[in-house]
Order: sequence, then structure tokens, then C-alpha cells
Amino acid sequence: MNNVFEELKWRGLVYDCTEGLPEALVKEQLTIYNGFDPTAVSLQVGNLVALMGLARLQRVGGHTPIALAGGGTGLIGDPSGKTQERLLLTKDDVDANVEAQKKQLAKFLDFETTTNPARIVNNIDWLGSLSLMDFLRDTGKHFTVNYMIAKDSVKSRLSREDGISYTEFSYMLLQAYDFLHLYTHENCAVQCGGSDQWGNITAGTELIRRAAGGRAYGLVFPLITNSEGVKFGKTESGTVWLDPKLTSPYRFYQFWLNQDDRDVIMYLKIFTWMTQEAIAELERKVTEAPEKREAQRALAQEMTRMVHDETALTKAEQAAQVLFGGDITGLSADDIQDIFAEAPSSNMAKTQFDGDGCSIIDLLADTKVASSKGEARRLIQGGGIYVNNNRVTDIGQTVSLDTSIEGKFFVLRKGKKNYHLVQVTE
Repeated sequence: MNNVFEELKWRGLVYDCTEGLPEALVKEQLTIYNGFDPTAVSLQVGNLVALMGLARLQRVGGHTPIALAGGGTGLIGDPSGKTQERLLLTKDDVDANVEAQKKQLAKFLDFETTTNPARIVNNIDWLGSLSLMDFLRDTGKHFTVNYMIAKDSVKSRLSREDGISYTEFSYMLLQAYDFLHLYTHENCAVQCGGSDQWGNITAGTELIRRAAGGRAYGLVFPLITNSEGVKFGKTESGTVWLDPKLTSPYRFYQFWLNQDDRDVIMYLKIFTWMTQEAIAELERKVTEAPEKREAQRALAQEMTRMVHDETALTKAEQAAQVLFGGDITGLSADDIQDIFAEAPSSNMAKTQFDGDGCSIIDLLADTKVASSKGEARRLIQGGGIYVNNNRVTDIGQTVSLDTSIEGKFFVLRKGKKNYHLVQVTE
């Protein structure tokens, strides 16, 4: 087997691990699990750190990955990295989120290989039937309160006025029980996760040692921040989701394309399958010709293709070119609304486009793209007006719904970059 631990280190994916793990990853074929929080209907780009780590352990190291959906622990809420208690979800909400996330996991983990196929398990299957008496007797007895409050996830909350509820305080023991269950029933000896999970993971290795007399390992990935110290995946417009209904492929592509020169090489290492040689070449280009943004474009292409597909990538790249005068043909009304979400806009009644349509002169003046009808004429005669990125050459041209985008939008452009979106209303 390849030395996957060295691969993970080179890619910046090792924050810490328990003693003996690097050697075990080389000498043994291990079963390794990572838990995924089902508090949302979709995974988000922050989950990609753990997902790519687990995928590399499978494909490069030959180990068997288990993706654990927290259908049970999701009903409790993990206090790790949280300043206040989460809102509790209903069982139906959690179940629906688990089912939606399973489809996303399949894009990263190989469930078809015959040698070390990935598996998905849901901890509600064993936590749901666990009696309180059995849990306190068989698991709780192995942990002192002193041990638990020394963990960062608990300690940081105890110092706050709101403190921590008994519900969240018990989360560490439930996650430890998960590890013991998988160790006993799935021969799983490694748990990985973000660095904020270190206390929960080591509680699991300790429970396995005490309750089963076994040896288990932990591996934690770093919590990624950008060059300005902002948590990865957080933007001014909110979370970047893997579900195209929540974050469109165009927005997803733009998220990666807009990464800072100081961050892009780190992200290529962590999130893509590109080789050291290919990344080194892109790093050289960032240094020598940063204005070309070749590394960012490669990152955006790799990630959009992997999370969505080739068709979505092609469409996202076409959408990106629209802002530079590219062809709008084939883009949907939703695409147009997405692309021009931050552009000035106007609403115009559908009736204004009835019959022969609306005069381009009137349209420019009514939307304030031109300050007057006289300016509208001068702009058209100078070749500076476009409708749906097609140049207007006739001052007598009319604009009808036949040339709109799905009967909902027109895109006006003055000059090279001044866009205005016209929304057709009933």
C-alpha cells in the first residue's frame, strides 16, 4: 500500500493523530470512519476537507471508509466549536437530511469497488434502541466528569454564562459509543474528523481500550481558514452548499474562481486529485502571471466537475463568460437571475412587449440605461447597446417577448461591462 499518511501530510490534511497511526496506515488494511452532521439537507464545502481525506485513505491507502450519518447524535447536537446550544431537530428532519446527504457522499467515496468498498451507516440504528440504564452502566462508568470537562468542546462552554446543557454534555459519550460499536461490529479501528473533534475521538479510543481491551486510532484534519483568517466556506452571501438547488453550479464555480492567490495552492492540494507536479506548475504561474488566474480556473473546474458534473461545468463556464459578452443562448431564466443577481434591475409589465414589442429607445430610457431618448439614439448609433449580448444596430428596433429569456428576462448592456436586468412581470 502507498504511504497515504505522507500524502495527507503533503496536502496539509494532518492536524494531529494518535500514536501509532502512521505506521498502522502503512502496515494494515484498516476500516476508517468519519461522521457527518445531518443538521442540514445538504453538505457544504467545509465538509469537503473530511470527505477528501476519507476518499484519499480509500483510493491512495487502500483502506475501507465508513461514512457515518449522525441520525442519532444529530438529535442531540454536538457542542464542539459552538458558542451556544443548537436548536434540536425533529427525527423526521434528521432522517430527510441523512437521505439527501447520502447521494452527495457517493460522489467522493467508491461504493462499487470489490476490494475496499465504502459503506454508509446511520447511528440511529444502534443509538435509537439503546436503553439509558445500559448506556450509563456500560459506557458512562468509564468516564469521570473531570475527564469530560477537561475537553476543549466542554471547557469553552463552561466559561460562558449560558453554560452547557446535560444533553450536549452527553454528546461526547454518544460519539465514543459510536466508535466502540463500529469497532465491535465493523472492525473499525480509526476515526477521523475535524480538529474540533479531537476530544470526542480520543474519548472513543479510550472507551475501546477500557471496554473492549482493544487499540484504536484517531486522525484529525485542520479547520481551514483563508489568508485573512476567515473560516473556509463562509462568504458574505452565506454558506456554499453542495446541493445545486441551494448553491447553483455557477455560484459554486465562482466561489472557487474568486479565491485569493495566497490560498489557491493550498486549496488545490486539499480539495483536488491533481498531482504534485501539476500543482507545482500552477504555483509557478501564480508567481509569474497572477493576473491570468490559471490556478483559480483549474481549481474551479476540478471542483465543479467533481461535485456536479461535466455538463454543469460547461454551463457554469458559459455563464461566467456572459459577463464578458459571451453567448446567452441555452441559459435558463434561473441562470440569468443568478448571474445578474447584483446588477441593477427594473421590472416591466408583460403588456409593454405586446404586439410589435417595445421600442428599444423607450426601453433604454424607461430603465434609465440611457438618461434620455436622445442619449439612447446616440448610444445605439455608436454601437454601444446590446440586448442579450447581441449588438443593436437599428434605432428603430423593437424588443418583443420572442427574444426574451423564457419570457422572464432581457439583459441590457451599455458598453463593455454596464449590465441591466429587465424582469418581465404579469
